[in-house]
Order: sequence, then C-alpha cells, then structure tokens
Amino acid sequence: MISARTLLASALMAFAMAPIAGAQQTRPQACSEAMHDDFDFWVGEWNVYAPDGGPYQGQNSITKTQGGCLVTEHWSGASGSTGESMNFYDPLAGAWRQVWVSPGNFIDYTGGLNADGAMELTGEIYYPANNLRAPFRGVWTLQTDGSVRQHFQQQGADGSWSDWFVGIYVRQETDPRAAEAAAARGE
Repeated sequence: MISARTLLASALMAFAMAPIAGAQQTRPQACSEAMHDDFDFWVGEWNVYAPDGGPYQGQNSITKTQGGCLVTEHWSGASGSTGESMNFYDPLAGAWRQVWVSPGNFIDYTGGLNADGAMELTGEIYYPANNLRAPFRGVWTLQTDGSVRQHFQQQGADGSWSDWFVGIYVRQETDPRAAEAAAARGE
C-alpha cells in the first residue's frame, strides 16, 4: 500500500518538474534585435561579375534562416569553384562571424558594420593543400544601385595586402546582364 507520505513526495516532485517540462516546449525566441539585420542587404539571389563591367564570375544564393539568426551562403563559381558559409551575430564575441568552407580553403573571421555601413570582417584563411595560413579580410558594401561590392584581401608574408577577390553582386531578378549569366552557366 502506498503511504500518504509517498503520494505527497510524488506530487511535490511532479509539481517541481512542471516548469522544466513546460520550458522545454516553449518555442525559442527569434533573433530579432537590430544587430541581427546588419547583413540583410546581402540576402538574395545574385549574379556576380568582375568590377567595371567585367565578366561573369558566378552565382550566389544568400538566405536568412533559423528565426533570423543565421545567414547562409551557397556559391557556385563560373570556373567550377564552390563554397558555403555560415554568417551570424555571435553573442559570445559581440560581433558578426563568418565561417567559409570550400574544397580549397577555409576562412574564419569576425567584425561588423564599419562607419560607412559596410560589413567588414577580419580573420584568417587556411589552405589545407599546403598547410598555409594567412591574415584575411573582407568588406561587403551596399551600392546606391542595390548591388553589393564584395572585396576580399589576403596579407602576404611581407605584410602587404593584395586583392584575393573583388565581385559586384547584382540581384538576378533585376540583372540587365541576366542572359549573359545564364549563358555562362549553360542554361
């Protein structure tokens, strides 16, 4: 026979556990603070060209997921290169962070909006084929026409910075050169 004392202990334990069980079922808060929107200007479907009317470089799909907490990138270059990145405001670092992964290199860098409103990240690039690491930086600048200029630089052993990639992102739905981009992709 179950004693009153056992019943009371069981009831108290069930009562004490109720808030924990309820908390596990509560939907997590989305990333809705202003800093989570800092990189929204890059979200979209893009054709990417070299600067100054240069040739098609590739296409990039940038999406915002996980309740606004994550910006993902899926790159497909005209020369066959591919890569993906995860971009997020890192509350532990108090900064934006991008982790890029491709077959040829890995990039990990942090930063945020600079005084001009461009996203500026600094960190390191790693080339696994030769075990080379180098300082690396990138700047994404929203242009007045709605395009985005992406400028990456790598620091050499002598301390000088050189361009690694410069691309002009044009939204696919408004790209006046869309037929050229589609032809370059074999579409």
